[in-house]
Amino acid sequence: MVPSLPSGPLRVPGPEGFRVDLLACSPNLLDLTWDQLRTLIVVRETGTALAAAKVLGREQSSVQKQLDILNRNFQALTGELLVVKQGRGKDFLFTPTGLEVVERARATFAAWLHGIADSRRRLGSTLTVGTTEFTLGFLGRVWERVAPQLLEREIELKVVHVRTRDFWKRLDSNQVDLLCGGLAADAAAERVAPEYDFLEWHREGLALLTNLPVRELAARTVSVDRLRTLPLVIPSRGVITDFIERWYGPDFRSQLQITAEIDDIYYGLALLRSRMTYGCMLCARSIGEAAVAGRLPTSEDFRLIDFADDFDPMLQLISGVFARKGEREAYDTSHPLNILWDAFRDEAASGRPLPL
Repeated sequence: MVPSLPSGPLRVPGPEGFRVDLLACSPNLLDLTWDQLRTLIVVRETGTALAAAKVLGREQSSVQKQLDILNRNFQALTGELLVVKQGRGKDFLFTPTGLEVVERARATFAAWLHGIADSRRRLGSTLTVGTTEFTLGFLGRVWERVAPQLLEREIELKVVHVRTRDFWKRLDSNQVDLLCGGLAADAAAERVAPEYDFLEWHREGLALLTNLPVRELAARTVSVDRLRTLPLVIPSRGVITDFIERWYGPDFRSQLQITAEIDDIYYGLALLRSRMTYGCMLCARSIGEAAVAGRLPTSEDFRLIDFADDFDPMLQLISGVFARKGEREAYDTSHPLNILWDAFRDEAASGRPLPL
């Protein structure tokens, strides 16, 4: 029987036994590098040495050399190769040992990267802020308040573009420290996103930005039933879709006349501006106002239509900054996370309009 790596939970011997095992490690294991393991993971994900080389930004021969070294070392360690060539242009075949090594390598990388991020976060040497496109201007104002202080302490600010649909995943997985954006919430709700620390700075309703002629849509407001009859341009996912789903249910696509689904508001504006599509784009009212006023790529025949008050529940787009629950309290007031949070609070209290 060919020996293989142990599966399931690792059983670590006591300190003395572990030290003996550690000192007796085979050179074939000690010569293993992080770079080799990363290459193995990428080959598993892409299939071939050529595809992996393109991802890694190196020559195919370099990738193949690393695979050859890994194969030689693990054959000596376990009696089995990790990968086997199957012919020109075909994906590598991963042996049972190869699959096990890939999974352990992934887990090891994840644990180390998570630990490094936690250490940097605890020390406050790096802050990562996720923001949507339309809250970037607000973050810029906040950064002006704290930049001299944080730069003097050589604290690095990383800004990550986050789409609303990825909000909670980015925050829960520690990929970002703070999130700037909005969510659909009941207008009368006292608490927004209670599972997170939340600082509100703006709330507003939705509106319809339309290029339809007045003769086709003369009303200044549309009701919940009238909206069903209008040709609509909507995002495929995100906070606007949350509004629609709460009003019409998860099968809203069967109830509404959707002429286009978009991933980006600028593409929606371009569709209406080109007149390839005639209809109404759902958007935050401030964005619609900016488009009509010419502060966004627009057309002179764009009009803004409000929603009537018969939508149930009555929802608002509530924007602000989100943090993991209780994390800020674990640090003192001089920690960069708390300094940035306080700057957000001061900017929100300033009353200055939301920048677009």
